[in-house]
Amino acid sequence: MEEQFAKIIEAIGEDLNREGLKDTPKRAAKAFKFLNNGYHKTLDEVLNDAIFTADTEDMVIVKDIELYSLCEHHLLPFIGKCHVGYLPQGKVLGLSKIARIVDMYARRLQIQERLTKQIADAISLAIDAKGVAVVIEAKHLCMMMRGVEKQNSIMTTSVMTGIFRKSISTRSEFLTLINK
Repeated sequence: MEEQFAKIIEAIGEDLNREGLKDTPKRAAKAFKFLNNGYHKTLDEVLNDAIFTADTEDMVIVKDIELYSLCEHHLLPFIGKCHVGYLPQGKVLGLSKIARIVDMYARRLQIQERLTKQIADAISLAIDAKGVAVVIEAKHLCMMMRGVEKQNSIMTTSVMTGIFRKSISTRSEFLTLINK
């Protein structure tokens, strides 16, 4: 990967021998590996058996989970927040596991639409919830720094499964709570 970054830097007309660029291919490769470390994780590893029996049927929400991802079309970042809710039926997730699931899928080359669905599907698979709701709001640098250059645009995606899709009141409760 280092060699490829060196070629890219040279291809844009830079001098790799310039003081500030001497170790840039190494640093860029290390950063790119970190930004895409979600490929080396599995749902089972992320959950680490932190699924617990619970007799609650009330909504669980974790909101404002920071996320950082790279757009698969331009390899530019998109940055935002994710809101997750679910209605348990006998099992709940350890609190940090929800954020870890978000990170696992965000740390891959992505489109926001797929990312939203992957998070919802993973939580459904992990605990067989009555329903899962995921909303992501993000700013895409591929739209801000190039192309149309719109600085204040925010993309919002949502996936609602089970009771969140079927019941307007359940969906409304979730949307009201994440917007407080």
